[in-house]
Amino acid sequence: MSDSSEFSSSKDSSRSGGSSFQKSSRQSGNSPLVVIDQCLASLPEGDHRIPLLYQLRHGFVEQMTASQQQEADMRKLQGVLEKLTAPANRIGTLLDQPDKGVARIMVGGAEYYANIDPRLEGDGVKVGHQILVNEAYVVIRSLGYDRSGPIVKVREILADGRLRIDQEAGRQGILIQRADDLAGTELKVGDEVRLDPTHRIAIERLENPQGQSHLLAELPTVRWEHIGGQQEAIQAIRRSIEYPLLHGGLFSRYQFQQPKGFLLYGPPGCGKTLIGQATAASLGQLFAKERETLTPHVGMQEQGSASQPPPIVGGVFLHVKGPEVLNMWVGESERIIRDLFLQARQHRQAGRLPFIFIDEAESILGTRRAVRSYNVSNTLVPMFCAELDGIESLSQVVVILASNRPDMIDPAVLRPGRIDRKIKVGRPGRNDVAEILRVYLTADLPYDTKTAAGSGQKDKDPMSQIIDGLLENLFQRSQENRVLAIRLRSGRR
Repeated sequence: MSDSSEFSSSKDSSRSGGSSFQKSSRQSGNSPLVVIDQCLASLPEGDHRIPLLYQLRHGFVEQMTASQQQEADMRKLQGVLEKLTAPANRIGTLLDQPDKGVARIMVGGAEYYANIDPRLEGDGVKVGHQILVNEAYVVIRSLGYDRSGPIVKVREILADGRLRIDQEAGRQGILIQRADDLAGTELKVGDEVRLDPTHRIAIERLENPQGQSHLLAELPTVRWEHIGGQQEAIQAIRRSIEYPLLHGGLFSRYQFQQPKGFLLYGPPGCGKTLIGQATAASLGQLFAKERETLTPHVGMQEQGSASQPPPIVGGVFLHVKGPEVLNMWVGESERIIRDLFLQARQHRQAGRLPFIFIDEAESILGTRRAVRSYNVSNTLVPMFCAELDGIESLSQVVVILASNRPDMIDPAVLRPGRIDRKIKVGRPGRNDVAEILRVYLTADLPYDTKTAAGSGQKDKDPMSQIIDGLLENLFQRSQENRVLAIRLRSGRR
């Protein structure tokens, strides 16, 4: 027992001595590897203790590597343990920053006056951002804007930048503030914005797909030269639309009111839509050539107004198909008409002359009937008429209606002062067909000159020969194209 106790005591003393040696070596800045290397350097070559020292050095290296790996594993486990045991952070919304390092936040429907971590002052914490708060309700991180949220329409813009938005039917509107990134964005009445989850801050402006679907990216490129025939209709349009702009001073002197629009009517496929596009393209070219001389003069009826529209520097073309305005929801069709004219007024205030082209107009502006059941025409027609000449006057906006059935359009739309210019686009005659063919049969096409020379008409070019042949086939009278002619008792055929 004494030997074993002595052995254990000596072993303990050796351990304590070893530990004291390690401490002393660490305190002196020398590691065991450095001491071993010094011993190896001091021993003569061939000493029998050198292999033992190398083995000892190798053991120290393995022990140090294992110790470092254990420390890394412990740190990793400690981090995992801290994450598993740490409490969850709350997510809120930053409403305002009344002072440096202080924020007004909303968390879980309740508002708090909280501090901001000083390390976040330069990280761009903005109004409307989603934020993380700790247990003490200190803002510790910014998560940016939320990627989802309700979409609302701006109804009014206050002087201080706040927005009034529409609510559901039967509820009053609410006021919201703008996010920091939206404070410098120009908003207009009717624009759509996205709200944050608290429904108190507008964080993003969205493009209105309904309004963009009607607006063409650029004016049509169709010119008057691209239209064959229909000279009477073209001249009537130019007298109604172009002359008041070309000779604004003369028209203002005689107090001539520029027409607000005109109706193109006639059989289908006769060029009503093409004429409407050419009208916009022709005026667009005139604006590009002579901007100063084409500035519309304000008539006597508008001289008393406080604000006048700016000079015209371009044009926009709003194309609407009548049936696409109809909607199953009550009031939605009227909203589309209202937004269409609002968009036209905004373009005019921006210095562009807007053209509203409504195709198949009889589908939405049909004659109203005194029936008990709901009819969309009973509300669409008054809305259209109110936009044309209501309390908010429609100034310098060209409205073009196209219809195959003008008899089905409500008389209130076509009365004087509204759409009072009715221009017929009839079926083309023989001369009109020849002009249409010359639009497409141009001189740069590869004609067969040999066949044309052998036809016996040497005095005519191949293009004229083709046109004459087509006219003869189209307008010849034969048994194949003969139709029944009816003569009425009055003598009318």
